[in-house]
Amino acid sequence: MSALWIAHVTVTDEASYAEYAKRAGPAIEAHGGTFLARGGAYVQLEGKERKRNVVVRFPSIEDAQKCYDSDAYQEALNFARPASMRDLVVVEEL
Repeated sequence: MSALWIAHVTVTDEASYAEYAKRAGPAIEAHGGTFLARGGAYVQLEGKERKRNVVVRFPSIEDAQKCYDSDAYQEALNFARPASMRDLVVVEEL
């Protein structure tokens, strides 16, 4: 069953986060991830607002976890961690 990787992000360093995005995209796509939303307009209805929202569909929760754990994605995260505040969850899609 497919899964959605949902990230809510506040970027604090645009240059470093841009490097993360440049590296993360290929790592995500290599694990079967397809971007459904990447930034763009949104409406905050409840909870803590984060200006950047990303949704990626993976073939399965396992594929999303493998992507996150991969060397390529972990290398990309080295640029995101000091440059952002992030919440990330993977949920099984109906």
